[in-house]
Amino acid sequence: MITIDVLTATRAEYGLMKPLLKRLIDDSDIKMRLLVSGTHLSKDYGYTCVEIEEDQIPIYKKIPILKDEKEAEFISTTMAEAIINFTKHFLTDRPDFLIIDGDRYEALAVAIAAVNSNVPIIHIGGGAVTEGAVDEYYRHAITKLSYLHFASIELYRKRIIQMGEYPERVFAVGSLGIERILNTKFLSKDELQTSLNFKLDKPFAVATFHPVTLENQTELNQLKELLSALEEIKDMKFIFTAANADNNGFKINEYLQNYVKSNENFLFVKSLGALKYFSALNYCEFVIGNSSSGIIEVPSFHIPTINIGDRQKSRFQAKNTLNCEPLKDEILKTVNIARSFEFKNICKTTENPYGDGQSSKKIIKHIKENFSKINIKKKFYDLKG
Repeated sequence: MITIDVLTATRAEYGLMKPLLKRLIDDSDIKMRLLVSGTHLSKDYGYTCVEIEEDQIPIYKKIPILKDEKEAEFISTTMAEAIINFTKHFLTDRPDFLIIDGDRYEALAVAIAAVNSNVPIIHIGGGAVTEGAVDEYYRHAITKLSYLHFASIELYRKRIIQMGEYPERVFAVGSLGIERILNTKFLSKDELQTSLNFKLDKPFAVATFHPVTLENQTELNQLKELLSALEEIKDMKFIFTAANADNNGFKINEYLQNYVKSNENFLFVKSLGALKYFSALNYCEFVIGNSSSGIIEVPSFHIPTINIGDRQKSRFQAKNTLNCEPLKDEILKTVNIARSFEFKNICKTTENPYGDGQSSKKIIKHIKENFSKINIKKKFYDLKG
C-alpha cells in the first residue's frame, strides 16, 4: 500500500485535481490522504472546503495557514505558518509521497516542509513560463524540490530536464483540467442562472483578474481599464470570479464587490466551484482576464480567450487566445476581434494542446512504476553538448 498525501490550498487546483483524487481513492494499491489548507479554510474566499465535502471526497486533515491578507507581509507569514504546521504533520504522520499541483507560494512552503521531513514530492504542472507573476519563481523552485514530475506538454517536460532533473522521472501527461472538463455534465443554462441568481438574458463573458505580482501595485489601475472597456459593451453581461490570495488580491475583490452594486450587467462571485465555472464557460461568448485557465482549459470549449497583460506571458497558447495590453482601447479592439465571425470560426477548430483527458491514469501508472526506485539523493542531469 502506497500512502500518498495530496495538498489542496485553492479552489482552482482542487477543481482540476478532482479526477485524480477520485482515481487515487478507487485504487486498491494506494491510500490517498487529502490535506486541505489555504483559501479553502477562509470565509473571505468562500470557505470552499464545503465544496470538497459536498463532492464526498474524504478530507484527512485541515491545516490552517492563511494569515491576514491585508498585511503587507502576509505571503511571508502565511508561508512561515505553512512550513511550521505541515512539518508537524509530516514528522508525526509521514506519507510515502506528497502530491503538489501548481506554482503558488503555499505550495512552495509545503514543499519545503516535505523536503525537511524527507518526504518525496510529486509535482504536477512544472516547466511552464509565466513572466509576469512571482509564481514563475515558485514553480521552478518546487520543481527542484521534487522527485517525480508530471508536465502538461512535451515542451514543459524538456524544460524540467533542462533544469537538471533526470528524464526517467519526468513525464508529459497533459492537463488534469482537460480530464475534468471531459468528465463533467454541465448545468443547463437555466440551472446556471438560477444558481447564480443572475439573469443570463444577454450574451455573457467570464472574467478573472489577478494581480500581476512582479509589477508594482498595478492591479487596480489595470482592473479599472478592463471595467471601463467592458462598460462600453452594452449588449453583454459579465461574470467576475474572485482574484486569488496573492499580494493585493483583496484590493481587486473589494473593488469588484462595490462595483457590481451599481452595475447591473456585472456579477461578482467569490467562488463558482468547478461545476458552475465549467458550465459558465460552456455558454459564454468569451473569457477575459489573466487567469491560466483561459489558456489551459478554455480551448476545450472552442471559444476565444482574451489574455490581458503580462501575468501569463510566455505560457504556451492555443490559437483561440488573443493577447492585449491592459488599456481600455486595446481591450475593446481585442474584444471586437474575439467577437468577429472569422475569429469564432478559428476557435471552433482549435485543438487544445494540453492533453487528451487521460492525465490521472498516466500519473498513477508512473507513480506505481517508480515507487520501488525512490532515492531522494537526486543526481543532477547535465545536458550533453
